[in-house]
Amino acid sequence: MSDAITHYRQLRELTIDDLAYVLLMLDHPISADALAEMERCARPVSVDDLVAIAYVLDTTPAVMLSHIPIDMPEPDGPLATGLPNDVDQAELRAWLEGKTTLDHETRVGWWKERVARLRVRTAHHEEQLQGAYAELRGLGDLALQEVDALPVQRLQYRIQDGEHALNQSEVALALTEHRLDNLREDV
Repeated sequence: MSDAITHYRQLRELTIDDLAYVLLMLDHPISADALAEMERCARPVSVDDLVAIAYVLDTTPAVMLSHIPIDMPEPDGPLATGLPNDVDQAELRAWLEGKTTLDHETRVGWWKERVARLRVRTAHHEEQLQGAYAELRGLGDLALQEVDALPVQRLQYRIQDGEHALNQSEVALALTEHRLDNLREDV
């Protein structure tokens, strides 16, 4: 929570004093000192505080609760106390938002759905990339002669972006399929 409060407060370009003032105006007074303690992990955040702070920071309690600092090392255990070790941030957020449960059967279904979506995304990127390659082939010698021409450069950038997107989709798909296989083995 401490990093989430700091992150979303800074994202909204609010100082701790600004946040304290807005909370006071909403009849949920939390002093700037108390907010600073929350950001330093020196003070717990109550559910009421979480709801009010999330509202002021234009986010939701679920987003705040599932926030993971970008520089956080891979956790040795679960993301939250009492959860299975292999629950990731997306699954945690879906659970917090009531979109899924964490029983084994539902989790397998949730991961199957993620695999299916990633397969569609990967196929889409592949199709887009093949279309760009076909367009480049269609230009033939003109593409070689006019390599600096703006339409050729745009096409080359589209191909480069397509290759990157396809690669990212394939990696995500492989990791997600691996996660699903591991979950299935845990039966």
